[in-house]
Amino acid sequence: MTVELLHATLADTIALHERVRQGDPEPVLAAAAAIVEALTRGGRLLIFGNGGSAADAQHMAAELVGRFEHERRALAAIALSTDASVVTAVANDSGFERVFARQIEALGRPGDVAFGISTSGASPNVVAALQTARSRGLHTVALTGRDGGVVGTVAAVHVNVPSESTARVQEVHRTLLHVLCDIVERAFV
Repeated sequence: MTVELLHATLADTIALHERVRQGDPEPVLAAAAAIVEALTRGGRLLIFGNGGSAADAQHMAAELVGRFEHERRALAAIALSTDASVVTAVANDSGFERVFARQIEALGRPGDVAFGISTSGASPNVVAALQTARSRGLHTVALTGRDGGVVGTVAAVHVNVPSESTARVQEVHRTLLHVLCDIVERAFV
């Protein structure tokens, strides 16, 4: 049973990766271009999501602040889920829906990139943050699953992984985040 599960899981993951590979590359390239432009101009990448997507946001920030594959200057990327004091204070005072939007208000500047990750496409706090970012002149990017939901509709650039399986979406999200890190890093090597 476990060998069959292993093979079935890998087959599903490979099939979804292939489906995304065969899809339109333009949203991924547009997301990378927006990030490169913001960082080139001294701006920041503000990344956010919940649960596994929060971990993905932290992973992407670490790859850009530290290094991905090449030595280069540090790049300004911040995962908005990492400051527990800010997250819990805003959640307590204003509601969990505002935890990322409030940080966009504090940290985001016109020309920065607000990058929301939501496997469901339905995360109210990701929607609120992208709406706040857009109203403040930030570039907005959404990385979603399923059909993209509301999150996909509020971002200027929408990268979607069309699957109902959260686990499979997260696996492809991580691959796409690595692709973005690779493209961005190469612009600064």
